[in-house]
Amino acid sequence: MRKAVWGTGALLTGAFVLMLVPVTAAPQDQGNRPPGTHQDDTSGTDWIKRLERPERIPGLRVDAVIAALDLQPGMVIADIGAGTGAFTIPFARAVAPSGSVYAVDIWPELLKYISAKAAGEKVSGIETVLASRDDPMLPKGVVDIAFFHDVFHNTNDRQAYLRTLVAELKPTGRIAIIEQEFDDPIARKWDRPEDRITPEQVEEWMAAVGFGLKASFDTFKGANNPPSAGMPERWFVVYGRK
Repeated sequence: MRKAVWGTGALLTGAFVLMLVPVTAAPQDQGNRPPGTHQDDTSGTDWIKRLERPERIPGLRVDAVIAALDLQPGMVIADIGAGTGAFTIPFARAVAPSGSVYAVDIWPELLKYISAKAAGEKVSGIETVLASRDDPMLPKGVVDIAFFHDVFHNTNDRQAYLRTLVAELKPTGRIAIIEQEFDDPIARKWDRPEDRITPEQVEEWMAAVGFGLKASFDTFKGANNPPSAGMPERWFVVYGRK
């Protein structure tokens, strides 16, 4: 696992395996945040329970996301806010054998969980990164796609975070963001108004770092968002340098 300062390390090929126990959780509760921040301070252990709800997984539409991003062997993907690896592991399969995925999170428990899960499924090419709340701590100029699913709104200073992130991408690098529809009833239940964001805000923040909209998808809207997943409708955009 990478620590909060970038250093040398090998890609995960055979991390020690933790015993993975199926977990369930009550309907999502976003937990408590320190005053003046957007960051959910739920513990890593509770995050595992929340993110591994069996009904949640179909709502992620992982195969559709991979197709939309046109992932190819040899690409380097940063899964920022990787959680329990629901996207990380399929991403690693999609870019194998020569590509790799950085699983980025601020909770060590989640990174250990991903390492164990990947080892159990014999998936290589994943490197965990213990990030800070203001920096994904990625190597400079290496990443093809930085990916956020229901995560970017948790950054405290969204504009500053993007300034840091774009310096860590390849010149051709892209940023993919999936976020809750601002007024979706489930989103309103989960997050306060100041914690939710809109596509228009993201467009403004991206423009300030020289990025423009390259694509948008309806992957998580209307009939594409299965009600059984209990998740809000979401918008899905991809940005690149102008």
